[in-house]
Amino acid sequence: MMQPDQIDAYLARIGLEEPPVRDPAGLAALQAAHRRSIPFENLDIPLGRGIACDSDSAFAKLVTRRRGGYCFEHNRLLTDVLASLSFDVRLLLARVLLGNPPELTPRTHCLVLVEFGDEQWIADAGFGGSYAPPMPLEGGVQTTTGDGVQHRLTRIGNEGDLPGSWLLERMGPRLATDGRAGSDDAWEPQFAFDTAQVADADMALGNHWSATHPTSRFTNACVASLCLPDGFASLVDRQLTVWRKREETQRITLETPRDYGRCLADRFGLHLSDEEVARLPLF
Repeated sequence: MMQPDQIDAYLARIGLEEPPVRDPAGLAALQAAHRRSIPFENLDIPLGRGIACDSDSAFAKLVTRRRGGYCFEHNRLLTDVLASLSFDVRLLLARVLLGNPPELTPRTHCLVLVEFGDEQWIADAGFGGSYAPPMPLEGGVQTTTGDGVQHRLTRIGNEGDLPGSWLLERMGPRLATDGRAGSDDAWEPQFAFDTAQVADADMALGNHWSATHPTSRFTNACVASLCLPDGFASLVDRQLTVWRKREETQRITLETPRDYGRCLADRFGLHLSDEEVARLPLF
C-alpha cells in the first residue's frame, strides 16, 4: 500500500485536490486527470536505460521525477493508487490490435479491472494510441469521450480463447490516435483481453518483451503522447500531431534536437537534457 504522502504527491501530480469517491464516476475522474497530466512515453528505451515496472520504480519515475511511461508503468501506478484508496482492483493483460498487426500479438498491454460490488469495470491509464474511458465489463456497452471517439466492448469468446474473451473497439477521428487508426468512421479493434489472474512475473515478462524485442513498437520508435479534454497530442519520432475537435490540426516535423527538446518540454512536460536528446536515434 502507498503511504499517505505518496497519495498526496500523486494527486498533486495529476491536479486533483482530494481523492476520488469510490464509485465509477470517481474512477473516471481519476483516470481522466491521470491521462491529461502524465504523458505516455518510451524514451528510456532508446536511451538504453530499460524499463522497470515494479511499484517503487513506477512511482519514482512518473510522480517524483515527473516523467512519463508506458502501460506497464502507468497502470501499475494507477492500480497501486486505487488499491490504497480501498478500490477492489487488479491488473489484466491484453493483446494490442490497433493498426491491424499482421499476426497475433503477444500480451504486451496491461489494463485494470475494478470491481464495485457485483459490477466489473475496466480502466486504462496507459494506452498510448488513444484514450478510452472506464467502462462496465458488459457486452454491447458503448461510450463517447470528449474527443468525439466512441468505444464499445464485445464478448468474443471464453476465458482462454484467442485472442481473448473480450474485444475493445474504437470509432472516431484518426488524428485522435498516435497514427495507427485507419478510419474516421469504422469500428476498429483496439485490444483483446480476458480476466485471468495476472502475476507480477507475467507483468515483468510482457514488459521485458515490449522494451527489448526487435519487433516491438517501442524498440523501433520514439513516442510521446498526452490526452487532451477534446483531443490528442502525439509525437512519433520527429512528427508532432496535435488534434482538437474545434481547432485546426497542428502537424509539425521537428527539424533539430533543439526543436525536439523544446517540444517535449512545452507540449508534454518532459525535460530531457541536451545530451539525452542528442542520444536519441532521430537526427
